[in-house]
Amino acid sequence: MPMRLGSPLPPLDGATEWFNAQGFDPAQLQNHPVLVHFWAVSCHICHEVMPEVVAYRDTYKPYGLQFVGVHMPKQESDTDLEKVKQDIAEYGITQPVAVDNLHQVTDQFQNQFVPAFFLFDKEGKLFFRAAGDKGFQNLKPKIESLLGIKQS
Repeated sequence: MPMRLGSPLPPLDGATEWFNAQGFDPAQLQNHPVLVHFWAVSCHICHEVMPEVVAYRDTYKPYGLQFVGVHMPKQESDTDLEKVKQDIAEYGITQPVAVDNLHQVTDQFQNQFVPAFFLFDKEGKLFFRAAGDKGFQNLKPKIESLLGIKQS
């Protein structure tokens, strides 16, 4: 059963590796809106939407939105850390990325999909969740609603 709206932000425990996380402490996410983005190197849709995800990170950072990526392998070849590093470099991913090769973070979020997006409010409660390219289309208006930005 997927996480329900209003559910608390799960812990980010269990990652097998972290990238871009020097100085990052998940406790820093408290009292901030947070977007947790699940993706995989073998996911075509993930690659299609990644430039927009990175643009959202930059656009909404001044509003306090925090981003955390979770690389969730969908197949054995996705566990290759070099492939993950290549995607991080290619797409300009600078936010912390948890590599979840054992699916422990994934299980805490009750997630089965990539790409998947979990948007939490300042109180750490789930405000919106979506998966796939169709779900991604709804992400920007939900971010702007959460942040109180007048939608254009």
